[in-house]
Amino acid sequence: MRDVVEIGLGKTAQRGYHLDDIAIVPSRRTRDVDDVSTSWQLDAYPFGIPCVGHPSDATMSPASAVRLGQLGGLGVLNVEGLWTRYENPTKVLEDLAGLDEDARATKRLQEVYAEPIRPDLIAERVRELRAGGGTVAVRVSPQHTLALAPVILDAGVDILVIQGTIVSAEHVSTTDEPLNLKEFIADLDLPVIVGGCTDYKTALHLMRTGAAGVIVGIGGDEWSTTESVLGIRVPMATAIADAAAARRDYLDETGGRYVHLIADGDMQTSGDIAKALGCGADAVMLGEPLSLCDEAPAGGAWWHSAASHPSLPRGAFEVAGEPLGSMEELLFGPADEADGQLNLFGGLRRAMAKCGYRDLKEFQKVGLVLDR
Repeated sequence: MRDVVEIGLGKTAQRGYHLDDIAIVPSRRTRDVDDVSTSWQLDAYPFGIPCVGHPSDATMSPASAVRLGQLGGLGVLNVEGLWTRYENPTKVLEDLAGLDEDARATKRLQEVYAEPIRPDLIAERVRELRAGGGTVAVRVSPQHTLALAPVILDAGVDILVIQGTIVSAEHVSTTDEPLNLKEFIADLDLPVIVGGCTDYKTALHLMRTGAAGVIVGIGGDEWSTTESVLGIRVPMATAIADAAAARRDYLDETGGRYVHLIADGDMQTSGDIAKALGCGADAVMLGEPLSLCDEAPAGGAWWHSAASHPSLPRGAFEVAGEPLGSMEELLFGPADEADGQLNLFGGLRRAMAKCGYRDLKEFQKVGLVLDR
């Protein structure tokens, strides 16, 4: 039973832990790093590294999504982003990359995202992704899924990502017909990833919709303002472990149906990635770290998708800095700094080898210790 703390008369809170609060414990065995595999598979689609690109326009363009796929990850394009609102958003992205004041940046983000989404551009961007080879994945928000799904599905994607700040299997509305995830997914013949979620019950309910993957977390990092705006903060180590417990129960419930967990938030370094996978995730969704590579379409600037909300933005704007290197260097090195921001998945392989595990499924069993 997790620690429950009384914060006042009649009010308690469960204790939760962030990735910074835990550390990995090596086992009695070590392994040669060349014998370690970081590959995983979602439905029929194999990947060389457990990396999913967070669908922010700052990091995921058709070209950068294709490049991430070539390097073994999964790039996800936001079909509600700039690439489906503008024929060529390059100048808009250059303008955003040149901003240096947060207040002005938020207003500018709201202005550029006020341009309507064009269905013809959704189809065009999917064609560009398809032409690049690899797995084609796009993101849509829950509130726009029913409206945009026909265009997306007609365009021919491989994986559909339905992602919002918080997604539940039971959305209640007295004004609109809510998206019934279970019915929607049942009618599709392609894998669907849904999220984010933050606890055991929500993760289990999302698994019961038939989703192939569940996103755990809300993309929280130092630039997220979800806590200050909504009061929501996600202790990622606990959230991932709780979702992994839900997956074990769902496996028993279904007789063996495995749902992949994708951790989104609180990850900046290779050590953070290793700890997220050690807590039970199958892959991680990277946003800000990918904004630091040469291929990032916003030239080093970073913002969350929710940062452009027209009435309640939830995300600060990070001004553009100097890129750390190419996407390949970011993911595989070589690194010329000892801060864990380069060679992210080389660092993961080394962590797995130091602890004696040969693949990601085994590594989910690694020992953890509280050190804060």
